Amino acid sequence: MGVTFITGIDTGIGKTYATGLAARYLRRRGETVITQKLVQTGCRDRSEDIVTHRSIMGTGYTDDDEKGLTCPYLFAFPASPHLAAGLEHAVIDLDVITRATEVLAGKYDQVLLEGAGGLCVPLNDNATLLDYLSVRKNPIVLVSSPRLGSINHTLMALELLKYRSLRVRGIVYNRHPNEKIEIAEDSKKIFMKYLAKFGYPSAVVDMPVFDLLNVPDIDFSCLF
Repeated sequence: MGVTFITGIDTGIGKTYATGLAARYLRRRGETVITQKLVQTGCRDRSEDIVTHRSIMGTGYTDDDEKGLTCPYLFAFPASPHLAAGLEHAVIDLDVITRATEVLAGKYDQVLLEGAGGLCVPLNDNATLLDYLSVRKNPIVLVSSPRLGSINHTLMALELLKYRSLRVRGIVYNRHPNEKIEIAEDSKKIFMKYLAKFGYPSAVVDMPVFDLLNVPDIDFSCLF
């Protein structure tokens, strides 16, 4: 039984695809696995990210999805969680998220918990995502990419995680968009170097460009 947190250097970096692919890998390895979304903004009724996870995993929507355990907070306005919640006169209670995760962890071998935005996104007036991670102490997988600005954002994220004494298992390297090979390979080398510098495994899993009609099998064994 374990909970792994999947976060990214920014919004739109590929956390949802990385989470779904990792869950697919674990299922095919013979483990029971469920994905969870901390909070989703910009949609109604169902979490679009959870729906994407299930599509990649090749499973249908589950009873735990219907009960709201896999996405405890869902808000219509596409914005930072604290703002989207405030516009609906709601406050994100971190204990509600924790309880939902614990219920899932009691039923599955693995829970993959996807964050919202980057590390410093506010969840409410008192806590950022990083604050929540610092309390929970779950191991972390960081999603990055070769796009312009990713080196800066990735190294800052690793520095923050190290400062908070959090365990990083490695990086999922989202190859979308297809950068020039010189840039992509150089960035990957830098990420591996700084993972080691901060005392983390130099584990980087390449996530190729793909579509949901042709989902690749990716080996995540170095992260799980």
